[in-house]
Amino acid sequence: MSGDFVRRLPGGGPSFRNQRGEFTWFNLDPWLMLILLSIVGFGLVVLHSASDGNWMVVEAQLVRLGLGFGLMILIAQIPPYFLLRMAPLLYGLGLILLLLIYPFGTEVNGSRRWLRVPGVLNFQPSELMKLFLPMVLAWYFNERHLPPELKPVIVSCLLLLLPAGLIIVQPDLGTGLMIATSGFLVLILAGLPWRYMLRGSALVLVLAPALWFAIKDYQRGRILTMFDPERDPLGAGWNIIQSKIAIGSGGFSGKGLLNGTQSHLDFLPESSTDFIIAVLAEELGFLGVLSLLVLYGLFILRGLMMSLNAQDTFGRLLCGSITFTFSVYVFVNIGMVSGILPVVGVPLPLVSYGGTALLTLFAGFGLMMSIHSHRRITLL
Repeated sequence: MSGDFVRRLPGGGPSFRNQRGEFTWFNLDPWLMLILLSIVGFGLVVLHSASDGNWMVVEAQLVRLGLGFGLMILIAQIPPYFLLRMAPLLYGLGLILLLLIYPFGTEVNGSRRWLRVPGVLNFQPSELMKLFLPMVLAWYFNERHLPPELKPVIVSCLLLLLPAGLIIVQPDLGTGLMIATSGFLVLILAGLPWRYMLRGSALVLVLAPALWFAIKDYQRGRILTMFDPERDPLGAGWNIIQSKIAIGSGGFSGKGLLNGTQSHLDFLPESSTDFIIAVLAEELGFLGVLSLLVLYGLFILRGLMMSLNAQDTFGRLLCGSITFTFSVYVFVNIGMVSGILPVVGVPLPLVSYGGTALLTLFAGFGLMMSIHSHRRITLL
Protein backbone atom coordinates (compact mmCIF):
# COMPACT_ATOMS: atom_id res chain seq x y z
CA MET A 1 0.00 0.00 0.00
CA SER A 2 1.25 3.47 -0.82
CA GLY A 3 2.70 5.42 2.07
CA ASP A 4 0.23 8.24 1.31
CA PHE A 5 -2.59 6.07 2.70
CA VAL A 6 -0.82 4.74 5.79
CA ARG A 7 -1.93 6.32 9.06
CA ARG A 8 -0.85 5.50 12.61
CA LEU A 9 -3.91 5.04 14.82
CA PRO A 10 -3.97 7.12 18.02
CA GLY A 11 -3.21 5.18 21.17
CA GLY A 12 -0.70 2.91 19.44
CA GLY A 13 2.17 3.93 21.66
CA PRO A 14 4.75 6.72 21.56
CA SER A 15 5.78 8.06 18.17
CA PHE A 16 7.98 10.85 16.93
CA ARG A 17 5.42 12.28 14.49
CA ASN A 18 1.73 12.84 14.99
CA GLN A 19 -1.03 12.58 12.37
CA ARG A 20 -0.06 15.96 10.94
CA GLY A 21 3.61 15.08 10.56
CA GLU A 22 4.71 17.28 13.47
CA PHE A 23 7.52 16.10 15.73
CA THR A 24 6.06 14.76 18.98
CA TRP A 25 6.64 12.17 21.69
CA PHE A 26 4.01 10.91 24.12
CA ASN A 27 1.66 13.61 22.79
CA LEU A 28 3.94 16.39 24.07
CA ASP A 29 4.29 19.60 22.09
CA PRO A 30 8.04 20.11 21.56
CA TRP A 31 7.90 23.92 21.46
CA LEU A 32 5.90 24.16 24.66
CA MET A 33 8.21 21.63 26.30
CA LEU A 34 11.27 23.65 25.30
CA ILE A 35 9.79 26.84 26.74
CA LEU A 36 8.71 25.08 29.94
CA LEU A 37 12.16 23.57 30.46
CA SER A 38 13.75 26.98 29.91
CA ILE A 39 11.50 28.65 32.50
CA VAL A 40 11.98 25.81 34.97
CA GLY A 41 15.77 25.88 34.57
CA PHE A 42 15.81 29.65 34.99
CA GLY A 43 13.61 29.30 38.07
CA LEU A 44 15.84 26.70 39.71
CA VAL A 45 18.85 29.00 39.40
CA VAL A 46 16.93 31.87 41.00
CA LEU A 47 15.49 29.58 43.70
CA HIS A 48 18.99 28.36 44.60
CA SER A 49 20.05 31.93 45.18
CA ALA A 50 16.81 32.96 46.92
CA SER A 51 17.19 30.07 49.38
CA ASP A 52 20.71 31.27 50.19
CA GLY A 53 22.34 28.35 48.39
CA ASN A 54 20.28 25.71 50.19
CA TRP A 55 20.44 22.65 47.94
CA MET A 56 17.77 20.87 50.00
CA VAL A 57 15.22 23.44 48.81
CA VAL A 58 16.32 22.96 45.21
CA GLU A 59 16.15 19.17 45.52
CA ALA A 60 12.64 19.37 47.01
CA GLN A 61 11.60 21.60 44.12
CA LEU A 62 13.11 19.12 41.64
CA VAL A 63 10.99 16.34 43.16
CA ARG A 64 7.86 18.46 42.77
CA LEU A 65 8.82 19.33 39.21
CA GLY A 66 9.36 15.66 38.43
CA LEU A 67 5.89 14.86 39.76
CA GLY A 68 4.49 17.76 37.76
CA PHE A 69 6.05 16.63 34.49
CA GLY A 70 4.84 13.08 35.15
CA LEU A 71 1.30 14.34 35.76
CA MET A 72 1.47 16.44 32.59
CA ILE A 73 2.57 13.47 30.48
CA LEU A 74 -0.19 11.31 31.95
CA ILE A 75 -2.94 13.85 31.27
CA ALA A 76 -1.61 14.50 27.75
CA GLN A 77 -2.52 10.90 26.86
CA ILE A 78 -6.22 11.41 27.72
CA PRO A 79 -8.30 12.16 24.59
CA PRO A 80 -10.18 15.49 24.73
CA TYR A 81 -13.55 13.81 24.11
CA PHE A 82 -13.09 11.92 27.40
CA LEU A 83 -12.22 15.17 29.18
CA LEU A 84 -15.34 16.71 27.66
CA ARG A 85 -17.55 13.96 29.06
CA MET A 86 -15.91 14.06 32.47
CA ALA A 87 -16.06 17.86 32.88
CA PRO A 88 -19.43 18.08 34.71
CA LEU A 89 -18.53 15.13 36.95
CA LEU A 90 -15.19 16.70 37.88
CA TYR A 91 -16.91 20.01 38.58
CA GLY A 92 -19.38 18.25 40.89
CA LEU A 93 -16.53 16.44 42.63
CA GLY A 94 -14.76 19.77 43.16
CA LEU A 95 -17.87 21.28 44.76
CA ILE A 96 -18.24 18.28 47.08
CA LEU A 97 -14.61 18.61 48.18
CA LEU A 98 -15.09 22.33 48.84
CA LEU A 99 -18.13 21.57 50.99
CA LEU A 100 -16.22 18.87 52.91
CA ILE A 101 -13.74 21.52 54.02
CA TYR A 102 -16.24 23.01 56.46
CA PRO A 103 -16.78 19.89 58.64
CA PHE A 104 -13.46 18.12 57.96
CA GLY A 105 -10.97 20.76 56.77
CA THR A 106 -7.72 21.66 58.50
CA GLU A 107 -7.49 25.24 59.76
CA VAL A 108 -4.22 27.09 59.16
CA ASN A 109 -3.71 30.75 60.16
CA GLY A 110 -7.43 31.27 60.70
CA SER A 111 -8.42 29.91 57.28
CA ARG A 112 -9.95 26.50 56.60
CA ARG A 113 -8.60 25.56 53.16
CA TRP A 114 -7.01 22.12 53.43
CA LEU A 115 -8.33 18.57 53.33
CA ARG A 116 -6.12 15.89 54.84
CA VAL A 117 -6.21 12.22 53.94
CA PRO A 118 -4.36 10.61 56.89
CA GLY A 119 -1.11 9.03 55.82
CA VAL A 120 -1.66 9.89 52.14
CA LEU A 121 -1.78 13.61 51.29
CA ASN A 122 -2.82 17.10 52.31
CA PHE A 123 -4.31 19.25 49.54
CA GLN A 124 -6.41 22.34 48.76
CA PRO A 125 -9.62 21.56 46.82
CA SER A 126 -9.57 25.14 45.56
CA GLU A 127 -6.52 24.25 43.45
CA LEU A 128 -8.56 21.59 41.63
CA MET A 129 -11.25 24.16 40.83
CA LYS A 130 -8.68 26.20 38.90
CA LEU A 131 -9.04 23.50 36.23
CA PHE A 132 -12.50 22.03 36.85
CA LEU A 133 -14.32 25.38 36.49
CA PRO A 134 -12.86 26.26 33.04
CA MET A 135 -13.48 22.66 31.94
CA VAL A 136 -17.18 22.70 32.86
CA LEU A 137 -17.72 26.12 31.26
CA ALA A 138 -15.98 24.99 28.07
CA TRP A 139 -18.21 21.87 28.15
CA TYR A 140 -21.31 24.03 28.65
CA PHE A 141 -20.54 26.24 25.65
CA ASN A 142 -19.33 23.40 23.42
CA GLU A 143 -22.71 22.66 21.79
CA ARG A 144 -24.24 26.12 22.16
CA HIS A 145 -24.51 29.04 19.81
CA LEU A 146 -21.77 31.62 20.23
CA PRO A 147 -21.63 34.44 21.15
CA PRO A 148 -23.86 33.46 24.07
CA GLU A 149 -27.27 34.98 24.76
CA LEU A 150 -28.47 36.15 28.17
CA LYS A 151 -29.67 32.77 29.52
CA PRO A 152 -26.37 30.88 28.92
CA VAL A 153 -24.49 33.83 30.41
CA ILE A 154 -26.61 33.68 33.58
CA VAL A 155 -26.15 29.90 33.89
CA SER A 156 -22.39 30.16 33.38
CA CYS A 157 -22.19 32.98 35.97
CA LEU A 158 -23.94 30.71 38.48
CA LEU A 159 -21.49 27.90 37.69
CA LEU A 160 -18.69 30.41 38.27
CA LEU A 161 -19.98 32.10 41.43
CA LEU A 162 -20.79 28.89 43.33
CA PRO A 163 -17.20 27.60 43.76
CA ALA A 164 -15.77 31.12 43.99
CA GLY A 165 -18.17 31.95 46.82
CA LEU A 166 -17.35 28.74 48.71
CA ILE A 167 -13.65 29.59 48.51
CA ILE A 168 -14.02 33.26 49.46
CA VAL A 169 -15.85 32.42 52.71
CA GLN A 170 -13.05 30.02 53.86
CA PRO A 171 -11.78 32.88 53.87
CA ASP A 172 -9.50 32.93 50.83
CA LEU A 173 -10.39 36.03 48.84
CA GLY A 174 -7.32 35.93 46.58
CA THR A 175 -7.82 32.35 45.38
CA GLY A 176 -11.57 32.89 45.02
CA LEU A 177 -11.02 35.89 42.77
CA MET A 178 -8.40 34.04 40.72
CA ILE A 179 -10.77 31.11 40.16
CA ALA A 180 -13.57 33.49 39.23
CA THR A 181 -11.16 35.10 36.76
CA SER A 182 -10.34 31.76 35.14
CA GLY A 183 -14.07 31.17 34.59
CA PHE A 184 -14.68 34.71 33.37
CA LEU A 185 -11.91 34.25 30.79
CA VAL A 186 -13.89 31.35 29.30
CA LEU A 187 -16.88 33.69 28.99
CA ILE A 188 -14.77 36.31 27.22
CA LEU A 189 -13.30 33.72 24.84
CA ALA A 190 -16.83 32.47 24.13
CA GLY A 191 -17.66 35.96 22.83
CA LEU A 192 -19.38 37.55 25.83
CA PRO A 193 -21.06 40.69 24.43
CA TRP A 194 -19.62 44.01 25.52
CA ARG A 195 -22.99 45.20 26.83
CA TYR A 196 -22.99 42.41 29.41
CA MET A 197 -19.44 43.24 30.52
CA LEU A 198 -20.27 46.94 30.86
CA ARG A 199 -23.40 46.19 32.88
CA GLY A 200 -21.48 43.79 35.10
CA SER A 201 -18.75 46.37 35.68
CA ALA A 202 -21.35 48.99 36.58
CA LEU A 203 -22.95 46.56 39.07
CA VAL A 204 -19.58 45.90 40.73
CA LEU A 205 -19.00 49.65 41.10
CA VAL A 206 -22.42 50.10 42.68
CA LEU A 207 -21.82 47.23 45.11
CA ALA A 208 -18.22 48.27 45.90
CA PRO A 209 -19.07 50.16 49.13
CA ALA A 210 -21.02 47.16 50.47
CA LEU A 211 -18.24 44.77 49.43
CA TRP A 212 -15.70 46.95 51.25
CA PHE A 213 -17.48 46.42 54.57
CA ALA A 214 -18.16 42.75 53.82
CA ILE A 215 -14.50 41.73 53.56
CA LYS A 216 -12.28 40.93 56.54
CA ASP A 217 -10.22 43.57 58.37
CA TYR A 218 -6.91 42.10 57.19
CA GLN A 219 -8.18 42.14 53.60
CA ARG A 220 -9.05 45.83 53.85
CA GLY A 221 -5.62 46.37 55.38
CA ARG A 222 -3.93 44.81 52.35
CA ILE A 223 -5.78 47.16 50.00
CA LEU A 224 -4.90 50.22 52.09
CA THR A 225 -1.28 49.07 52.31
CA MET A 226 -1.12 48.89 48.51
CA PHE A 227 -1.89 52.62 48.31
CA ASP A 228 0.30 53.61 51.25
CA PRO A 229 2.84 51.04 52.50
CA GLU A 230 4.36 53.67 54.82
CA ARG A 231 1.21 53.68 56.97
CA ASP A 232 2.61 50.59 58.71
CA PRO A 233 6.27 50.29 57.66
CA LEU A 234 7.21 47.71 60.29
CA GLY A 235 4.05 45.64 59.88
CA ALA A 236 1.76 45.22 56.88
CA GLY A 237 3.85 47.51 54.67
CA TRP A 238 7.19 45.79 55.41
CA ASN A 239 7.06 43.26 52.57
CA ILE A 240 6.20 45.81 49.89
CA ILE A 241 8.78 48.34 51.08
CA GLN A 242 11.59 45.77 51.14
CA SER A 243 10.53 44.33 47.82
CA LYS A 244 10.64 47.78 46.15
CA ILE A 245 14.10 48.36 47.63
CA ALA A 246 15.28 45.03 46.21
CA ILE A 247 13.85 45.75 42.76
CA GLY A 248 15.26 49.27 42.63
CA SER A 249 18.73 48.31 43.89
CA GLY A 250 19.20 45.71 41.14
CA GLY A 251 19.57 48.33 38.43
CA PHE A 252 20.18 47.24 34.86
CA SER A 253 22.32 44.13 35.32
CA GLY A 254 21.93 43.32 39.04
CA LYS A 255 24.35 42.58 41.85
CA GLY A 256 25.02 38.98 40.82
CA LEU A 257 23.67 35.66 42.06
CA LEU A 258 23.92 35.15 45.84
CA ASN A 259 24.92 38.80 46.24
CA GLY A 260 21.51 40.28 46.99
CA THR A 261 21.30 42.03 50.35
CA GLN A 262 17.53 42.17 50.85
CA SER A 263 17.04 38.42 50.63
CA HIS A 264 20.29 37.12 52.10
CA LEU A 265 20.19 39.49 55.08
CA ASP A 266 16.57 38.47 55.74
CA PHE A 267 15.04 41.86 55.03
CA LEU A 268 12.74 40.34 52.38
CA PRO A 269 10.23 37.78 53.71
CA GLU A 270 8.98 34.92 51.53
CA SER A 271 11.98 35.39 49.27
CA SER A 272 11.75 31.88 47.78
CA THR A 273 7.97 31.87 47.30
CA ASP A 274 5.70 34.86 46.62
CA PHE A 275 8.46 37.51 46.47
CA ILE A 276 11.03 35.59 44.44
CA ILE A 277 10.77 38.04 41.52
CA ALA A 278 12.24 40.72 43.85
CA VAL A 279 15.27 38.48 44.41
CA LEU A 280 15.60 38.04 40.66
CA ALA A 281 15.40 41.80 40.08
CA GLU A 282 18.02 42.55 42.72
CA GLU A 283 20.54 39.92 41.65
CA LEU A 284 20.07 39.84 37.85
CA GLY A 285 18.59 43.30 37.36
CA PHE A 286 16.37 44.51 34.55
CA LEU A 287 18.01 42.09 32.10
CA GLY A 288 17.15 39.08 34.27
CA VAL A 289 13.52 40.12 34.70
CA LEU A 290 13.24 40.88 30.98
CA SER A 291 14.64 37.44 30.10
CA LEU A 292 12.04 35.72 32.27
CA LEU A 293 9.25 37.88 30.83
CA VAL A 294 10.34 36.96 27.29
CA LEU A 295 10.08 33.26 28.20
CA TYR A 296 6.64 33.83 29.70
CA GLY A 297 5.63 35.72 26.56
CA LEU A 298 6.76 32.83 24.35
CA PHE A 299 4.74 30.40 26.45
CA ILE A 300 1.62 32.56 26.15
CA LEU A 301 2.12 32.95 22.41
CA ARG A 302 2.48 29.20 21.94
CA GLY A 303 -0.57 28.56 24.11
CA LEU A 304 -2.66 30.94 22.01
CA MET A 305 -1.50 29.24 18.82
CA MET A 306 -2.52 25.87 20.27
CA SER A 307 -5.90 27.32 21.20
CA LEU A 308 -6.47 28.70 17.71
CA ASN A 309 -5.56 25.33 16.17
CA ALA A 310 -7.98 23.35 18.35
CA GLN A 311 -10.74 21.80 16.27
CA ASP A 312 -13.72 22.21 18.58
CA THR A 313 -15.17 24.82 20.90
CA PHE A 314 -14.29 22.85 24.03
CA GLY A 315 -10.61 22.68 23.10
CA ARG A 316 -10.37 26.31 22.03
CA LEU A 317 -12.04 27.66 25.16
CA LEU A 318 -10.19 25.40 27.60
CA CYS A 319 -6.76 25.87 26.04
CA GLY A 320 -7.26 29.63 25.73
CA SER A 321 -8.50 29.92 29.31
CA ILE A 322 -5.51 28.03 30.73
CA THR A 323 -3.13 30.21 28.73
CA PHE A 324 -4.70 33.50 29.78
CA THR A 325 -5.05 32.35 33.41
CA PHE A 326 -1.32 31.60 33.40
CA SER A 327 -0.67 35.15 32.19
CA VAL A 328 -2.93 36.54 34.93
CA TYR A 329 -0.90 34.67 37.58
CA VAL A 330 2.29 36.22 36.22
CA PHE A 331 0.76 39.70 36.15
CA VAL A 332 -0.75 39.44 39.65
CA ASN A 333 2.47 38.16 41.25
CA ILE A 334 4.67 40.81 39.66
CA GLY A 335 2.01 43.45 40.36
CA MET A 336 1.78 42.66 44.07
CA VAL A 337 5.58 42.46 44.48
CA SER A 338 6.03 45.83 42.78
CA GLY A 339 3.25 47.42 44.84
CA ILE A 340 0.58 48.07 42.19
CA LEU A 341 -1.72 45.27 43.45
CA PRO A 342 -2.61 44.04 46.96
CA VAL A 343 -0.61 41.13 48.35
CA VAL A 344 -2.81 38.06 47.72
CA GLY A 345 -0.35 35.17 48.01
CA VAL A 346 -0.11 34.21 44.33
CA PRO A 347 3.22 32.47 43.53
CA LEU A 348 5.24 33.22 40.42
CA PRO A 349 4.43 30.34 38.01
CA LEU A 350 7.19 27.71 37.62
CA VAL A 351 9.67 29.81 39.60
CA SER A 352 8.36 30.12 43.16
CA TYR A 353 8.93 27.25 45.59
CA GLY A 354 5.67 25.36 46.03
CA GLY A 355 3.72 22.13 45.78
CA THR A 356 -0.03 22.00 45.07
CA ALA A 357 -0.08 25.10 42.87
CA LEU A 358 2.83 23.73 40.83
CA LEU A 359 1.06 20.42 40.21
CA THR A 360 -2.09 22.28 39.16
CA LEU A 361 -0.09 24.23 36.59
CA PHE A 362 1.36 21.07 35.06
CA ALA A 363 -2.05 19.43 35.00
CA GLY A 364 -3.25 22.42 32.96
CA PHE A 365 -0.29 22.08 30.60
CA GLY A 366 -1.20 18.42 30.14
CA LEU A 367 -4.74 19.44 29.14
CA MET A 368 -3.32 21.85 26.57
CA MET A 369 -1.05 19.21 25.07
CA SER A 370 -3.87 16.68 24.95
CA ILE A 371 -6.05 19.12 23.02
CA HIS A 372 -3.22 19.97 20.65
CA SER A 373 -1.92 16.45 19.99
CA HIS A 374 -5.28 14.74 19.48
CA ARG A 375 -6.40 16.93 16.59
CA ARG A 376 -8.16 15.10 13.81
CA ILE A 377 -6.86 14.87 10.23
CA THR A 378 -8.53 17.45 8.03
CA LEU A 379 -8.83 16.64 4.32
CA LEU A 380 -8.81 19.82 2.22
